Amino acid sequence: MNGAPQQKIHSSTRDGIIKIIFFLLTSGGLFSCSPKINPDKPNLSRTNFKFDSLPESQINIPVQVNLNPLFAYAEKNVDTVFTSPNYPNDWIYEGCDTRYKYSFRRSPLQLKAAVNTLQLGFTGYYKITGSTRVCMSSTAVSPWTPPCRCGFNEDERRVNILFTNAITVTPDFKINLNIKREEPVALDKCEMCFWGQDITKMVMKGLRSELDFAKDELIKNYGITDIRSKVQLLWDELCKIYTLPGLGYLQLNPQRMQVNNLLAQGDSLKIFMGLSAKPVVSFEKPIEVLSTVPYLQTVNGQSGFNIFLDAVLNYDSLNSLLNANINGRQFDIDKGPVKKKFVIKQCKLMGAGNEKIIVKVVFGGDEEGTAYLVGKPVYDEQTKMFEIKNMEFDIKTKDALLKAADWLFNRRILSVISQYTRFDLSQYINNAKTMMNAQLNKEWIPGIRSEGVVNDLKLTGIFPLQQQLIIRSNCSGYLAVKVQTIPFSF
Repeated sequence: MNGAPQQKIHSSTRDGIIKIIFFLLTSGGLFSCSPKINPDKPNLSRTNFKFDSLPESQINIPVQVNLNPLFAYAEKNVDTVFTSPNYPNDWIYEGCDTRYKYSFRRSPLQLKAAVNTLQLGFTGYYKITGSTRVCMSSTAVSPWTPPCRCGFNEDERRVNILFTNAITVTPDFKINLNIKREEPVALDKCEMCFWGQDITKMVMKGLRSELDFAKDELIKNYGITDIRSKVQLLWDELCKIYTLPGLGYLQLNPQRMQVNNLLAQGDSLKIFMGLSAKPVVSFEKPIEVLSTVPYLQTVNGQSGFNIFLDAVLNYDSLNSLLNANINGRQFDIDKGPVKKKFVIKQCKLMGAGNEKIIVKVVFGGDEEGTAYLVGKPVYDEQTKMFEIKNMEFDIKTKDALLKAADWLFNRRILSVISQYTRFDLSQYINNAKTMMNAQLNKEWIPGIRSEGVVNDLKLTGIFPLQQQLIIRSNCSGYLAVKVQTIPFSF
């Protein structure tokens, strides 16, 4: 043979080269024929979706205070016997020509309540000793007559005494006690000495002076009571963050307090108190915001409460609940004579900034990748079901599936995921009503208890924002507070 000799390739070497080329070809074919499906995140068009601000909640509570403990307290702490100074040794001088000394005891106090006033009355029983003499230009020209007495050897003389107390509450948290002394009414005459001199008018004059002094002392000590510091403590409590076991955190966000002037009736005092607030429940603990209690306003509307509540649900928290049920779910989908395997690895809810929610699905099985579904969160008041309705593949996901794996474009996938994004809230609502009714009907401290009922609890709005899903509810009912004993240390 002419030319250079040909080199023979060993058969084992040739087989190895063929295997390498085959592996590279088939590997390249696999990666090129079965790419991982990864469409872009949806960009949903803007709609008329609007997140309305949370309406103010209004709580108007009639507070009924039993006044009998107050009556008993007054009875215990007001003296029953009054005398002239240093009785019976010293005299009270009425000008130059009259002197007297007395002993005065009262009957049990009689308190009556009407409209916005409290009437404090009692019957006084008195006995008096007096003497007179002749004076000229404030100079005595005769000695004192022998003492004349009234109410000693006969029944004590009687007089009815009455104070009227009007109570008002001012916007700057001051309780004003306006005390008026009514004219004492003498029930018996006081005739002294053998000539029967009627000194009743003189006694009433002296009594008025003593009563006016007592009234002035009451006004001085109790006429204006500033309770702002104590109300601020209450307001600070309302501003705190409260833990709700199993539900998250409650922030009341108080706005205003209201109160009307007091209404007295029989042995009870009624006060209508109100609170305006914007309560929010959230999974994550919010920042506590303290503020100065604003001025009081007048209660408007009827008694009862009408509360609007926003439940702020973080998508991460919702995703944890969702994935606890759906992760790892596997099912087969018929593709002609071949069954394809589809495995849900992860689901993630995302807000779109309009009325829809995006569901990101990471899947595996015969194909791997990501798909985006879009649906509208809806609540059915009749069935108490919360679900994402009209769930469909996003347009970008549709394009990716049709190009790479059209068998994934299947209604069963949508049906399964829809099933796991459907929640029955009836038990939650019933439990919430039971818990609230239990809280409304209880004794808070000895002698002070509340009575109420939740008439209605319903969801009124769903707002899928970018970062949170907000579910708005409305609760209405009645609440009253009864005070049977009064903490006088206040």
